[in-house]
Formats: sequence, C-alpha cells, structure tokens
Amino acid sequence: MQMDDENEEIAIPDYRTIENCEIKVPGPCCLILFGASGDLAQRKILPSLYRLMYNRLLPPEFFILGSARTPLTDRQFRGLMKEAVAAAFPGTIDEGLWERLAEKLYYIQADYSSFSSFVSLKDRIASLEKVHRTAGNRILYLAIPPDAYETVIAHLGPAGLSGEDEGYAHVVIEKPIGRDLASAQGLNGVLRSVFRERQVYRMDHYLAKETVQNVLMFRFANSIFEPLWDRRYIDHVQITVSETVGVEHRAGYYERAGVIRDMFQNHLFQLLALTAMEPPAAFEAERVRDEKSKVFRSVRPLSPDALEATVVLGQYAGGTVGGNPVVGYREEPGIPPDSVVPTYAAMKVCIDNWRWHGVPFYLRSGKRLAARKAEIAIQFRPVPHLMFMPHITEAISPNALVLRIQPEEGVSIFFQAKKQGSRVCLDPVEMNFTYQKTVNLDAYERILLDCMEGDQMLFVREDAVEITWSLLTPLLERIGQPAGQGSFPDYAAGSSGPAAADLLINRDGRQWRPL
Repeated sequence: MQMDDENEEIAIPDYRTIENCEIKVPGPCCLILFGASGDLAQRKILPSLYRLMYNRLLPPEFFILGSARTPLTDRQFRGLMKEAVAAAFPGTIDEGLWERLAEKLYYIQADYSSFSSFVSLKDRIASLEKVHRTAGNRILYLAIPPDAYETVIAHLGPAGLSGEDEGYAHVVIEKPIGRDLASAQGLNGVLRSVFRERQVYRMDHYLAKETVQNVLMFRFANSIFEPLWDRRYIDHVQITVSETVGVEHRAGYYERAGVIRDMFQNHLFQLLALTAMEPPAAFEAERVRDEKSKVFRSVRPLSPDALEATVVLGQYAGGTVGGNPVVGYREEPGIPPDSVVPTYAAMKVCIDNWRWHGVPFYLRSGKRLAARKAEIAIQFRPVPHLMFMPHITEAISPNALVLRIQPEEGVSIFFQAKKQGSRVCLDPVEMNFTYQKTVNLDAYERILLDCMEGDQMLFVREDAVEITWSLLTPLLERIGQPAGQGSFPDYAAGSSGPAAADLLINRDGRQWRPL
C-alpha cells in the first residue's frame, strides 16, 4: 500500500498503463547506489527514480541507500538529491511526491578500499530492509569510475552482499566494460568470482532507448520486411551515430577512450547485432543475446595489414557548429595540444554468414559533426532491369529503409512513384512514421525497472563484451603506434567528417547518407 496526499491508503496495481503501454510494477527491493554523490547519480539515476515514483512504478517496499567517500548525513544527502532532481526537472517538482521519495533515501560514507566499510554497509542494509520489508532483494548499482569496479566487486562477495539466501542480488555496471580485451577479461573474471552471470547487468543505455528496442519489433513482427532482410535484396547497411557536441567536460575520460572505445565497442556494435541477428526462437533474454553473440562471432576480423582499406580515423579542428565558432579538439580544456586521440571513425564491417555474405556494413561516429543523428539505414539493391530508361534522364535511387533512433525518432521508407502529368517521370517518395513526442520511459528508467524485474534482455553478456573487444584489438593496437595515429586534426568542426571517410565508401561505388 502507498499513502496519497490525503494520507489515505491507495492500492498499487500490478501493472500501470502509461501512454497506452502496460508496464509491470516490480516487487519489493532496495537500490544500493555506489558513487551516490557523483555526477551520474545526480544527472541520471535520481531523476529517473523520481520519474518512476511520479508514474507510480516504484514498489511501496523500496529504499535507496547511497554510498560514497563524501561525508554526508541522511538529511544532507536528501538535500543534495533534491537539488539534482530540481535541476533535471526545473519548475516541476511535486513537493509531496518528493517528500515520499526522500523518506526512502539514506546515506552511508564508505572507503571503497576498506573491507570494514562494506561490513558496515551490509549492517546498514540489513537494518533498513527490516524497516522497508524489501524481502532481501538488492540492486548494487556501481555509479563509480570504471577503475574502481574491481575493488568494489572484490569486496562485495566477502562482505556477504552478493549472496541470494533470501532474495536476489543484482550488480549493475556501466560501460566501458574494460578498455581492451585483457582488461575486459580481467573485470569479467572478478565478476565471475563473486557473482553468477545471471546476476550481472552490464549496462549500455543505448539498448534501452525505445527506438533501439523497436528494431527487433519492426523486423520480426512484420512479415513484409523479414523476407527481404538478406543479401538477395539488401545492397549495404549504414549505421551512423553523429554528434554536434565536442568533448565538453569529459576530457580526462575521452583522452583515455577515444571514439573507438567510447562508441564502437558498445553502441555501434550493438546496433549492428540488432540489425543483423537471426530471429530467436523465443523473445527471451538469453535467446536474443545468443543471436547477438552469433553475429559478433561472424564478423570478419580486422586484418592488421589492411586497416587502411577498412577503417578511417579523424580528429576535429576548429570550425562552426550551429552558426557558432568552436575550437578544435586540441584546444579543448584538459586536452594536450599534440593529442592523437581520434574523435571520428568510419569502418567497413563484413559478416561472414549465409544471410549477409557480400553485404558490407558501414559504421561511422564522430564528434563536432554537421548534425546530431543516430540511424540505421538499410539500402536495398536497385531493380534488376529498369525499363523506363529510354524515357527518363535522371538517376533512380534504390529503395531505402531508415530506422531513426534520435533525434526525430521513427521509421522512413523511400520508394519511387510517378510524378503527376503525362510524361514518364519518377519522383522519390518518403513514407514516414514518427514516434509521439511523449516518451513512456527514458533509458535509465527502463534499465532500473528491468534490474528490479530480473530481465537481462537489454544488458550485455560476458561473451559479447569479450568478442567485440577482440574484434577491435588490431585497430586499438595500431592507434597506439605512432605510425597508425594519422595526421590530426583532419576535419573541420561542423563538417561531415574527414575526406578519407568518403573515399572509404566511394571506392565501393556507394556514398554516405547526408548528415
């Protein structure tokens, strides 16, 4: 039961309907938030919990215990989190609703390198579980820097926080999962020593976007598309994730990561897998993740001797974005003036299996580009015989299917139709579906609910992490060598990227879709 504004008990239904979508309310649980005073907790996690409570999607038997090195009382922590929520939703905070959420917020200071801190943490959790009757169900959310993951995880087991004697124990870690194959294997090994794989939730928030989830629905719920989804009808696929922003406040992270680690190993390869995977036998987490891993295993390895023919790297110089002058990457605060970290990459990927033999996938992502866009474009083959050629002079564009992930979420189909008039003249036509402006759940809200429900559909499995890192290892090794770092900067901010990226696709007789 939950108390409303009139202090009367109201029933919480098992399902809530939001924007005509039925969403299950999870059972009792608690959220242990490591790094609770940090940026991620304040910008994403607490605002998402507030929205879940607003939509009555949090169970009544629930509490949040924040933990960080910063000394705070429960009262101070609640004040800090209120400021964070107010910043996320300016002018719209419901004071009564906030007070109900604040009553579920607690804090404990911890030194992550000290085992005694984890013993104290367990004792505090146990006492709060009795008050809030959360049935021993725990979500351990590591909203901390990646280099602290192994230290914290290694303490969770001996402190008794990974066991499932009474309820479940789910551990959530954000990307990046390692920075190369060796570090990913090391982190997975530490996780394996403390948790079972079914307890581990490796998060890629991109997978929780409504439009990304729709890729599977669109493919496998419509009989008119799936028969065309192979080498016989598709010429090539373009996957683009472009950003207009620069490195912003993430200079330290980005200098260690670059575009390959930041975008390709996770976001772009996950979009690739969703586009190319075979239909699973059932819409279940493990079946879907099995098929995605099969795609990664079928990707042709990047040859160290042929990287120049399949990969283009770039770094942005100064330029103009949205009519405003911006500095180059090397002039950004915190970036070395001689940095050779790539901020752009274009890659040709081949999948060696029956469905996709001979169909190239072109992936590109970069910062400070002409437009903010994330899309999957399926480019179909041209018609085998164009009987109108004696009557028309203009080129006829093949059909295309574009799945728009952001910012204008939706699906477009491009096809040819006759112009009005007696002359034989064709015109490209766009059939467009656009999502409603109101979004049911944002990515973090969906992730939190799935963690509570024990649904791993949108989370990355151990084998997928290691396979994708292994695929990128030759490229990462080449970037680390002086001869493989390129001549940077090589594209102006506000452009579509380096000229070499156009050559990569033009050599195959194709061209990029405009940004």
